[in-house]
Amino acid sequence: MLWSTWLVANLCMWMNDVAAAWMMTSLTSAPIWVALVQTAATLPVFLLGVPSGALADILDRRRYFIVTQFWVAAVALLLCLVVLSGVMNPPLLLALTFANGIGLAMRWPVFAAIVPELVPRPQLPAALALNGVAMNASRIAGPLIAGALIASVGTAYVFVLNAVLSVAAGFVIMRWRREHVPSPLGRERFGRAMRVGIQFVSQSARVKAVLARIAVFFFHSAGLMALLPLVARNLDGGAATYTALLACMGGGAIVAVLFLPRLRQALTRDLLVLYGALLQAAMSLVIAVSGDMTATMAAMVLTGMAWITTANSLSVSMQLALPDWVRARGMSIYQMALMGSSAAGAAVWGQVATVDSVQHSLVYAAISGIVVMLLVLRLVQDRGLVDDLTPSQLFKAPVADAPPGRGRIVLSIEYIIDPARADAFVALMQESRRSRLRQGALGWQLLRDIAEPGRYTEVVIDDSWTEHLRRFDRVTAGDVSLRERKLAFHLGEEAPQVRRRVNVSASTARSVPP
Repeated sequence: MLWSTWLVANLCMWMNDVAAAWMMTSLTSAPIWVALVQTAATLPVFLLGVPSGALADILDRRRYFIVTQFWVAAVALLLCLVVLSGVMNPPLLLALTFANGIGLAMRWPVFAAIVPELVPRPQLPAALALNGVAMNASRIAGPLIAGALIASVGTAYVFVLNAVLSVAAGFVIMRWRREHVPSPLGRERFGRAMRVGIQFVSQSARVKAVLARIAVFFFHSAGLMALLPLVARNLDGGAATYTALLACMGGGAIVAVLFLPRLRQALTRDLLVLYGALLQAAMSLVIAVSGDMTATMAAMVLTGMAWITTANSLSVSMQLALPDWVRARGMSIYQMALMGSSAAGAAVWGQVATVDSVQHSLVYAAISGIVVMLLVLRLVQDRGLVDDLTPSQLFKAPVADAPPGRGRIVLSIEYIIDPARADAFVALMQESRRSRLRQGALGWQLLRDIAEPGRYTEVVIDDSWTEHLRRFDRVTAGDVSLRERKLAFHLGEEAPQVRRRVNVSASTARSVPP
């Protein structure tokens, strides 16, 4: 049921994008205005990614999903009324496209977080590939439907159909009987939830590597998508030509999904990303230099294959790098990188096409895309261990007779180690730092006793007692393994001494150690 909803949602997205892009070509012939349609559609995801991910993690996801559907429907209806009234102009079209993008920005993270709830972890790559099928099937059907409506009854009716389907999808989601289980610790505060999400990403080398690759790929591939309406016009085609090119790309993506399981077995994800980027760049060069419709359509088929291979590889890597409690926030930042780089790429390559030409802009995007991707794959690598993100209940939350109502919690753990192994211990404790901060800790320090060089104290600061307890719900099997490695350095029969204190000083509470 939810997969069907996702199919309809993507169908509406493609119909809206095609109608808006084609309408802009009738309102103005300037390439920058045409390219800015994609920027307006994707920029909200960049601006609202973290807030939408935080909301999806702390609110009832079912209700939140429904609200986003009806937002998209309302914007589509407004677009329809404006077009029928005859007052549409380029700035207004961009503003309404931006408003539609707000709905997409708020909807995507919650759906991304829902999928792992319904699908076992080993089947997650296949499930994400099926989502890719839905997206690319809509890439074919959406432009075909939009093109048929534009040619027969006019652009306004594309927005009418978009509104009707969005409302229907909202009612389908209302049939989903997902039970929302609130946390016993209460709902996270909105601002704090955003901070923790950003902090998790900043402390995960694996996540940062994925974000770098997705930003580079979509920044350079966005040029082709943004300028595709002008490519269609240069082929002496109309809306039907533009629709056919998009359909070829979607068809290529669907075909590639059938081979993804074998490709994942034969190649690493980095190689899949590299080969996908190389193929996409090569096809952009073909489209730039070829004025033949058949060659351009064949190139779009291969572009679709490259796109889904790269996007699926990176999406799977991101999902596997995120624990459940922060999944929506992590995926929203992933989507920010994707859409933000797409929006920036559309604007940059659209401006290049304005001052030079569409063909040269595609050539520059292809060449720089290959060079930068090779650099990123070489320089931005994840050399850390692959953590087991399976939730663990091994760490028992502390019970206080009189829990502190206010004040930051200072946790100290004292280790006694062999001074000869100090370098190895300090290096391991850097992993502990990243782990604590990923869980949401506010600060971390490692202190060495001046009088006794083998005595070290790990200090962890939490924003409150509730936030300290919340970190125990975020412990994974990887964190348990890390603790065992730290304890292996500790000398003596007794376990490291653990103390918890509350900071009651108003003056020092305002500053947090790095």
